[in-house]
Amino acid sequence: MNRRSFLLRAGIIGGAGLAASRLPMQAISPAEAIEVNVPPDGKVEVKHTVCSHCSVGCSVEAVVKNGVWIRQDTAFDSPINLGAHCAKGASVREHGHGENRLRYPMKLVDGKYQRISWDQAIAEVGGKLLEIREKSGQDAVFWIGSSKHNNEQSYLLRKFVSMWGSNNCDHQARICHSTTVAGVAQTYGYGAMTNSFNDLHHSKAVLFIGSNPAEAHPISMLHFLHAKELGAKMIVVDPRFTRTARFAHHYVRIRPGTDIAFVWGMLWHIFQNGWEDKEYIAQRTYGLDEVRKEVAKWTPDKVADVTGVPESAVFKAAEMLATNRPSSVVWCMGITQHHVGTANVRALSILQLVLGNIGIAGGGANIYRGHDNVQGATDVGPNPDSLPGYYGIAEGAWKHFATVWGVDYQWLLSRFASKALMEKPGMTVSRWFDGVLEQKEFIDQPSPLRAVVYWGHAPNSQTRLPDMKAAMQKLDMLVVIDPYPSMTAAMHGRKDGVYLLPAATQFETQGSCTASNRSIQWRERVIQPLFECKTDHEIMYLFAKKFGFADQLCKNIKVANNEPVIEDILREINRSCWTIGYTGCSPERLKLHMLNKHTFDPTTLRAESGPCKGDYYGLPWPCWGAPELKHPGTPILYDLSKPVMEGGLPFRANWGVEHDGKSLLAGDGSTNKGSQLDVGYPEFDHVFLKRLGWWNDLTPEEQAQAEGKNWKTDLSGGIIRVVIQHGCAPYGNARARCHVWNFPDPVPVHREPIMSPRRDLVAQYPTFDNKKAFWRLPTLYKSVQQVDFSKDFPLIMTSGRLVEYEGGGDETRSNPWLAELQQAMFVEISPVDARRMGIAKGQFVWVETPNGARLKVHAMVTPRVPEGLVWMPFHFGGWWMGEDLVHQYPEGTAPLVRGEAVNTGWTYGYDAVTMMQETKVSLCRVVRA
Repeated sequence: MNRRSFLLRAGIIGGAGLAASRLPMQAISPAEAIEVNVPPDGKVEVKHTVCSHCSVGCSVEAVVKNGVWIRQDTAFDSPINLGAHCAKGASVREHGHGENRLRYPMKLVDGKYQRISWDQAIAEVGGKLLEIREKSGQDAVFWIGSSKHNNEQSYLLRKFVSMWGSNNCDHQARICHSTTVAGVAQTYGYGAMTNSFNDLHHSKAVLFIGSNPAEAHPISMLHFLHAKELGAKMIVVDPRFTRTARFAHHYVRIRPGTDIAFVWGMLWHIFQNGWEDKEYIAQRTYGLDEVRKEVAKWTPDKVADVTGVPESAVFKAAEMLATNRPSSVVWCMGITQHHVGTANVRALSILQLVLGNIGIAGGGANIYRGHDNVQGATDVGPNPDSLPGYYGIAEGAWKHFATVWGVDYQWLLSRFASKALMEKPGMTVSRWFDGVLEQKEFIDQPSPLRAVVYWGHAPNSQTRLPDMKAAMQKLDMLVVIDPYPSMTAAMHGRKDGVYLLPAATQFETQGSCTASNRSIQWRERVIQPLFECKTDHEIMYLFAKKFGFADQLCKNIKVANNEPVIEDILREINRSCWTIGYTGCSPERLKLHMLNKHTFDPTTLRAESGPCKGDYYGLPWPCWGAPELKHPGTPILYDLSKPVMEGGLPFRANWGVEHDGKSLLAGDGSTNKGSQLDVGYPEFDHVFLKRLGWWNDLTPEEQAQAEGKNWKTDLSGGIIRVVIQHGCAPYGNARARCHVWNFPDPVPVHREPIMSPRRDLVAQYPTFDNKKAFWRLPTLYKSVQQVDFSKDFPLIMTSGRLVEYEGGGDETRSNPWLAELQQAMFVEISPVDARRMGIAKGQFVWVETPNGARLKVHAMVTPRVPEGLVWMPFHFGGWWMGEDLVHQYPEGTAPLVRGEAVNTGWTYGYDAVTMMQETKVSLCRVVRA
């Protein structure tokens, strides 16, 4: 009897077939909740929300019955994910209903967490913070915001910290894409992705460098694979053969920390072969001659020596990118997380200018962000050097927001210790612990930090964890506000002075979040906050009441049951953030988009019919003017082929009209379609409008508000409205800067990694000199690099993402469905190195690093990494140098999967512009456990 006959006789096939015929579309049966006095046919609703993990922005349809989230359906009508999900997105229901969540406020007493009430928590934490403020000043507290907060919560937190009286606030973007924001903004004008995931459909070639979207942004790969089916070429540059690299037509293995040398090597071949876009360069760029001089130094032999990439591979990459246009460049943290991260970003930005790939469909600098709202939190949230909308922190910016907030500027000034500190950038999340440990005389503020508030941020995503632990023990108080306790709750080593406050997830509130492509989506509230959790904006309001500025915080925002109304917060963003065009994306427009996703084209993102006709999905910023102007959003930045009113833009005039006697304005004729000015022009203000004779196009009411103002500070929106009517961009029409004179390296140059194993190259390509006061702290460069650690630590160490987990991993490693997929922390090591060390696959090893850390992890022997290099994922936590910290968590909250945090072993290194941490190249040794 064969197998099929046996199954038929046993009735297994027939039974299975019968059962399958009765299955609904959803193969997984829904969860049910039994409630007393609720009819069995209770109300069923579908709530439209967005995955709370990476920044692709995948829609989620949450099915809710009687207030219980019972099922998750696929959003086939979303133009972004087209119904697809990665493992994380497919299991987000568990994030809301997770068993390992914080359920009520707790405080640490004699080494044990005890339950307290919210009233006690607000009174004790708030009282202690006020005491610290009184004795040591406002800047003695550091506020770490979250890239998981929605736009409204991010904005409100920056406003909250401002009214507390400090710029000592930051969030996740500092350690993932702050170098992108700085590098791209200082080149083109805005610090954001220029095109979209969907726009890759138009690409003829794509360079993925320092990017592994198959694991980090899986749904984005669907759009590229569509392009590949249409003939697009794929180049992957990475030290490790990743899951993305397996799709490549051309894979390039590069030595970590040598990206600039590689990019200049490609440009050397591009210039040699005349592949550059000469007309584009002449009309739309500034300073390329200086770049040519630097590139000329990078002959194929030098590139091969520094990068480890042979000339043939560099040439092939350059040829594929240059001869298959339009071509796009995609990068992530493999480019950004270096002490030369900003320079890396600028090199790639320049590469795309040389090829004429910026401002066109299928081209672009496509920067895939990390967390679900890291773009929005950067745009409008708690940055230490800017107010919402990148307004900066000079007096004019504060006065603008004082007007928006309806408070007197002098009152706002009085909240700070001094005007100087009001206008001085704060510390960064990457270095807060040095603000505790550094000697007081070397800290550029009145007092070291005495308290830190972790408001939705994982500590294991930061480097130098032993130093962080030492700082945590020295603090007066450590506060964690989060749906999950995070590794903060277990690693501190304290006996008291720690508070855990349970925040709601993004599925228990509503609001907007901004995807990596600048599209803004509205999340509906799926369920009410569970247990004793509170929404982040309610917690902000409760603390503001304790601190005495709740009325000022919510002067123009309605408050219902201690919860500021989210829609009102967004309307305040609409009234204030003219700089980046967050002004046209009203709650009403965003909600309409979410309910009509099916009307948007999955390639262009434009609605061809329906109530949103003409709009681009999510109104990708800048969405100019007031909502009533009905600007459709800007799908591709710097696109001259469209009128500004239809989503077109030139490069931004953000640096004056000339430098060193050369014009910074675009060449004649390089203007948007329909522009009434056929030349380059500066940004618009009341004076320029009057000179052009356009002033009288404003209404009398608009004239009264716009007098003495520019397009960024005119609260009427009249200047922007009139300028766009005449076909112009409010911010002017300039050249992109290839030479950024205000950066440490105006033209990017290769500098060896801080922990370079190539001691022969350190003298030739040294790092920067040490800095005395940089973001309020001294920062080391040469003094660290000059120590040769390579003799004792011969392996290069790098890190990256897994598809199963995200960020610090507390949420995803607490999810049983994801925990099943990846159950242990590991290190990838090459077969050659493993044989030499006598290491077998699966056994425990110690990874030891120059900072004295020892990580006990499983060995994964694989040819994905070359000889001399090891790789580890950064999502793990809950172990500390071989010890499982499970008993240090509050009972029932420890993640299901725990392991060593790679950043326990990570060493010193910070970007010379943004203080981005260096996590992509260090040194280690591996020994058998």
